[in-house]
Amino acid sequence: MSQFPVRRMRRLRRTAALRRLVQETHLVPSQLVWPLFACHGEGVRRAVGALPGVFQTSIDELVKDAERAQRLGLGGIILFGLPAMKDGTGSEAYDEQGIVQQAARAVKRAVPDLLLIGDVCLCEYTDHGHCGVIQDGEVDNDASVYLLGKVAVSQARAGVDIVAPSDMMDGRVAGIRKALDAAGLGRVPIMSYAAKMASAFYGPFREAAGSTPQFGDRQSYQMQGTNADEAMKEIRLDVQEGADIVMVKPALPCLDLIRRAKQEFGSPLAAYQVSGEYAMIRVAAERGMLDEQRAMWETLQAIRRAGADIILSYFAPCAAELL
Repeated sequence: MSQFPVRRMRRLRRTAALRRLVQETHLVPSQLVWPLFACHGEGVRRAVGALPGVFQTSIDELVKDAERAQRLGLGGIILFGLPAMKDGTGSEAYDEQGIVQQAARAVKRAVPDLLLIGDVCLCEYTDHGHCGVIQDGEVDNDASVYLLGKVAVSQARAGVDIVAPSDMMDGRVAGIRKALDAAGLGRVPIMSYAAKMASAFYGPFREAAGSTPQFGDRQSYQMQGTNADEAMKEIRLDVQEGADIVMVKPALPCLDLIRRAKQEFGSPLAAYQVSGEYAMIRVAAERGMLDEQRAMWETLQAIRRAGADIILSYFAPCAAELL
């Protein structure tokens, strides 16, 4: 007589308590980073139409969000800036009185122990919307790296704990490390957007940050999503140049790259659940198509399960409150 299976996997799924007991993947608030958008003015909390629940905030309002992040035990916040004026070189990005620099000083006065990350890029600040300096109709790599070093130094002087270059210029990690060290800021870590794909999922962010390119696209510097081996080469180069943390972006379309990067390099690994990923869930939930909270957990846990140590997500405060 054939014996009915002795091993019954459902035994440990029978109750919520049993399921919690054997849960393999865990999230804690300290693994989550909340992206925030700083703008000039006072008392400003302007909703971003394409990103439900996300706002452009003046510094006084942003400080309130930073205080909330501290109360929730989040791993930190990452700052993006909306400048008062834009120009060809994105000069407010490296101005000591730029919007991110002002916001960083205000946050550090209010919540000095909150980890503060500065996004180092030029796209929000340039009048053409690209992530570097334009020469002869193309983004000039080395001239852009020089300016990114200036951005990183000015942010670090303002109190940013980690600088995070998101531009995908060649050699930017080495350039930023050299600039920081020369300025006596060798203690400041670099979190590199090491494998950043040219993705359709960035659309809502560009409304939030006002960073839509005015011509062409970013495929000459951001990566093709088809190229996994190239992504590993990009990450390896950034590690060799001195990146302390590496990032894969976007998260959900790149879960295989997150897993592979963790296995191959073992470096602290971040993943960005980007604006389009977040917006799809929020809008679908608003239309009654899915359960927002369950979809949030499924996606965050998938990113964590793939190997991410740090998750940047607009869901960060909501998830932390529930945790």
